[in-house]
Amino acid sequence: MTLVKARFTPQDENGKLLPDDAVEVLFNPTEYTAAKTAQFAEHAVPGLDAPLVQYVRGQAETFTMDLFFDTSDSGEPVTERTDRIYRLVKAHGNRHAPPVCLFTWGGRGFPGSGLDREIGSQRRSGFTCVVESVQQRFTFFAEDGAPLRAVLTVRLREYRTLAELLPKMDRQSADRTRYHAVRERETLSAIAADRYGDPAAWRRIAEANGITDPARLAAGTLLLIPPAP
Repeated sequence: MTLVKARFTPQDENGKLLPDDAVEVLFNPTEYTAAKTAQFAEHAVPGLDAPLVQYVRGQAETFTMDLFFDTSDSGEPVTERTDRIYRLVKAHGNRHAPPVCLFTWGGRGFPGSGLDREIGSQRRSGFTCVVESVQQRFTFFAEDGAPLRAVLTVRLREYRTLAELLPKMDRQSADRTRYHAVRERETLSAIAADRYGDPAAWRRIAEANGITDPARLAAGTLLLIPPAP
């Protein structure tokens, strides 16, 4: 079986892959770490044993890996190869920002390749990302001082366009009943603006909770937030 090398393939401003500009690693990483987290908010309600936990948003996924480079056999400076990776964290081109890349390493078993399509963009055979950081450590040198061996610690951050994120947001914002714990000095119109994008929709919340005087809204009150019309 032919050895498949990990590679970074940049995209142009329109999201089209540029295979001629792809950067192939010298040696495949021995391991990499993929991390995905979700952000939750806690709402304290007086009298309850624990706060209410509410999903806020997802955090960008990250990949971290060490890449090994060794040109001691040929004698060429290892920077001729490491600079290709380092360039991916530098701003250049019409984008005036580091390029968006697709990190791939084979097609079988890539993290997320077996997820259900209902989960959305997490199902993939590669990782669309920007290179967030590159830490270079040079460990062996020629007699003239040219570096011949290096380890690059590379951190990749998930990248998705607004057009890709909006449909996902719509699916996650399905009409369903929610709850909200009132904070100090919070008004129904502010809650309606946050939940519906319309402060005038406060009456829908008031009616659902039997509130006759919206000016007397006590902090800690647990409100039922009905689905958007």
